[in-house]
Amino acid sequence: MSGTFHSVTLISDWCKGCTNCIKRCPTEAIRVRKGKAEIMTKRCIDCGECIRICPHHAKKAVYDDMSILEKFKYNIAMPAPSLYGQFSRLENPSVLNTALLELGFDEVYEVSKAAELVSCATRKYIEAGFGKKPIISSACPTITRLIQIRFPDLIDNILPIITPSELSGFTAKKEAAAKTGLSLSEIGAIFISPCPAKVTTVNNPIGIEKSNLDGAIAIKEIYPLLINLLNKPDSSPQESMQSGSLGLGWGCSGGEASASLDERYLAADGIENCIRVLESLENENLPVDFVELNACPGGCVGGVLTVENPFISMVKLQSLRKNLLPVRNSLKEPLTPEYMKWNKSVDYQPILELDSNISSAMEKLTEIDTISASLMGLDCGSCGAPSCRAFAEDIVRGYSSINDCVFVLRESMHNIAQTLASLSSWDKNDHK
Repeated sequence: MSGTFHSVTLISDWCKGCTNCIKRCPTEAIRVRKGKAEIMTKRCIDCGECIRICPHHAKKAVYDDMSILEKFKYNIAMPAPSLYGQFSRLENPSVLNTALLELGFDEVYEVSKAAELVSCATRKYIEAGFGKKPIISSACPTITRLIQIRFPDLIDNILPIITPSELSGFTAKKEAAAKTGLSLSEIGAIFISPCPAKVTTVNNPIGIEKSNLDGAIAIKEIYPLLINLLNKPDSSPQESMQSGSLGLGWGCSGGEASASLDERYLAADGIENCIRVLESLENENLPVDFVELNACPGGCVGGVLTVENPFISMVKLQSLRKNLLPVRNSLKEPLTPEYMKWNKSVDYQPILELDSNISSAMEKLTEIDTISASLMGLDCGSCGAPSCRAFAEDIVRGYSSINDCVFVLRESMHNIAQTLASLSSWDKNDHK
């Protein structure tokens, strides 16, 4: 996978080697060796499932804090739609924008505003007959990276349009430069992120050479600062929302698909459900034009960098959307504009291949099958791999030894004990 930065990291001292994480990782990117978890960075797609499942909080996401504002002369806050669903008794979402200004941002550009523009561009793209059907949304970077690794036949189905957060950075910085006279390098576009995957794209973007964003702050990092301002008795909005109901709906699963105004769509959330959908798409032609997949349960509201229960957050967003116009932003261009399209190819990442030589790969695959068949098939994880087959693959790749399996080791020890017992018996008989 291109790039070296990953938001998901491991605090080794906190890890107890419990193997919970290896079971949940969708790309089998984690192993437990010598009593500690190890993240295989080439396989990691920053989904955050290991953060979600780790009982010892040994996995964490790396992101920026509020000090990043000191790097720029002019800072633009870019709140994800899911941010608005984190707060109780928030009747007017514009109040939250005002609170962001009070925190030190010079401007707020709602990502939900850009989401409406991406929805419009997607409709134009589909109506023009572009793309391979069904078209798969590129909004969730975890899903895009998952396809690059595990489902290369579906790469051509991915929508080649930049994400709402990237469009926000592009548009907001351009407008701010014209308004302030500052250069683009003096303006900071700071995304407020619900998940580590979107933090990663700031440093390692997908489909574009360089990200339009300059940093990413986690929702859970900024939440306590905002809640104090929202609880002030005199808190009131300075201006109305820039986006409508459809844009804010992107925070929940199905929001993007429904905004396409096309009934022939499929929306799924949760990484395991998304994998099942992708497997079905590989094997059959589903009667849909558009597929929206969100790795987190409930959509972006379920990201590991949020604070609210995703289902409660969905209810809050639905309540806020009732008071907004359906759509506030649309494109004037007849077709999807060039600045919204990818300018870099998204290619297959063959990190799961056993060997670049097909003949050698087939030999290794046969060896994996043989080793896997000889194992107990319990997928207990005691070897440090998520399954017996993954363990067999590790052996073939040279990462593990067959005796790392406790059952194989037990059988070996049992055979050794029997041999020693037989030798002892023979020795006694020889002295009679």
